[in-house]
Amino acid sequence: MSKHLLREYYELCSDGNCVMDLLTEDEKRMRDNGTVFLVGVCQKAGQKNGNGRIYPQPVLAREVQSYQNAINERRALGELDHPDDSVVNLKNVSHLVTKMWWDGDNVMGKIQVLNTPSGNVLKSLAEANVKLGISSRGMGSVREGMEGTLTVEDDFQLICFDMVSETSTPGAYMSRPGGLQENQIIRELTKVDKINYALNDILKGIV
Repeated sequence: MSKHLLREYYELCSDGNCVMDLLTEDEKRMRDNGTVFLVGVCQKAGQKNGNGRIYPQPVLAREVQSYQNAINERRALGELDHPDDSVVNLKNVSHLVTKMWWDGDNVMGKIQVLNTPSGNVLKSLAEANVKLGISSRGMGSVREGMEGTLTVEDDFQLICFDMVSETSTPGAYMSRPGGLQENQIIRELTKVDKINYALNDILKGIV
């Protein structure tokens, strides 16, 4: 069965306060020196999301467990905005996932915004209270069910979590706290993406 790039979007710390009791003493000192931390829902199991997909709990649990290795080794990196491939590009990295755990069917995560070019952009947006969402990125195939519901198959592989400007889940935003070919990559366009692509096409025509 064909595997595609799958992205889902959720909110981090929508009330702006949930991070406070989840920071270590070192992280609190880092926060006092200007480092931004964010905490919240990163994925959900067994629930149909805005893209019509359902992630079975066993599949998601397996991938979250595997992702813990990357977290423990401080290589659970993510990018700012929508990459077009299944590789995390270090030049575009903006944040590091430092912790991930379950709360019922919700996969919770804590991220640290990094002092990189993209991280500094993310930090500035967060400090300006710009609404931002979080996107999981992974490779896998889906099985279509009733009413267009797509169930993610057992071959799903979680890659990373990216920060995005628009979510596919209604109200899924974050604020600063205190017929496809095999292995084809699917890029799910938001309204913002479509506008940007249209503008790029116009500018290319002018140039």
